[in-house]
Amino acid sequence: MLRKIRDIIVIVVDWFYKPFQKLIPQTVFRYLFTGGMNVLFDLFLYYIIYNYVYWASNLDLGFVVISPHIAAFVTEFPITFIIGFLLAKYITFTTSKLKGYKQLFRYGISVSGSILLNYLLLKLFNEIVFVNVDFISVIGPSFMGETNKEVAALLSKTITMLLVALYSYFMQMYFSFAHRKEENDNETEK
Repeated sequence: MLRKIRDIIVIVVDWFYKPFQKLIPQTVFRYLFTGGMNVLFDLFLYYIIYNYVYWASNLDLGFVVISPHIAAFVTEFPITFIIGFLLAKYITFTTSKLKGYKQLFRYGISVSGSILLNYLLLKLFNEIVFVNVDFISVIGPSFMGETNKEVAALLSKTITMLLVALYSYFMQMYFSFAHRKEENDNETEK
């Protein structure tokens, strides 16, 4: 049954790939497509959990109180982590010969790096690079009703997402799902 699900996903992704096949490699498209779908699912799941599981209220565990946005993240993250790993392993980076447990461990390191990079880049852009948001007034006194600070935050998040996506792609391609060299490839003929 899992193989059928995988085959259906591959057929759908590759159908959407057809118009782009001369522009980008299939692996890159599959990464963008499956990653994008997982991000959308992540946002949907986060919204549902935040609003309808925790009712946008703090979660009091007796010994600690967790804010609803952190509680929602902690609840949805394992689900989207596993789905992201499965999509990367079985849809995007299918030629890796590494053992599954090594891929999972490496994927965990890669995702941890993405979380850290997200944090650091958001801090950098919001607290150092775009601290003076007056440059945004070049666009106009108000961009879609947002203040300069709100536009700067959105710009920071957009740049961060692009940089983290690049980092994630290369980490998955060359680390998490790397191609293991066969011993014979490294040996020279005697």
